[in-house]
Amino acid sequence: MSNGTLCAVLCAAVAVLLFGFAWREAAVVRRLRRDGIPTRGVVVDNTQLADDDGHIWVPVIAFHDQQGHRVEFSPRMRGTGMGLATGREVPVVYEGRHPQTARVQLWRHMMGPAVSLLLGGLAFLGAGILIVLEN
Repeated sequence: MSNGTLCAVLCAAVAVLLFGFAWREAAVVRRLRRDGIPTRGVVVDNTQLADDDGHIWVPVIAFHDQQGHRVEFSPRMRGTGMGLATGREVPVVYEGRHPQTARVQLWRHMMGPAVSLLLGGLAFLGAGILIVLEN
C-alpha cells in the first residue's frame, strides 16, 4: 500500500469518525427538542481555559431541575462569538433524568457542535478524495 493510499484511507477513517460524532450530536439535539424540559438558566461565571492561541472564556450556566437541584454546566460550543455575559439569563433545555445533558437553547449552541463536526468530516473526506485523485 503506497503512502498516498494510506493517507487517503486515514482521511476517510477520520471523516467517518467525525460524521458519527456529528450524527450522535444531532440525535441528542433532536431528543432534547422533542422530549427536553425547557427552563431558564443564569450565567454565573466565565472560566478561563488556556489554549494555544491564548485564552478562551467559557460560560458556566446554572439552573434548577424539576427536583429543585442546582445544576451547573458549560456549553459544548466554545470560541469566538460563543461567549455569554455573566448575569445573563439564557434559555436551557435538558433531559429529565439526566440534567447534565443540558444545552443552551440558542441555535449556535444547539447545532454548532454538530455543524462543526460535519464540516470537519467533509474537510477530511475532501482531503482524502484529493489525495486519491493526485495518485
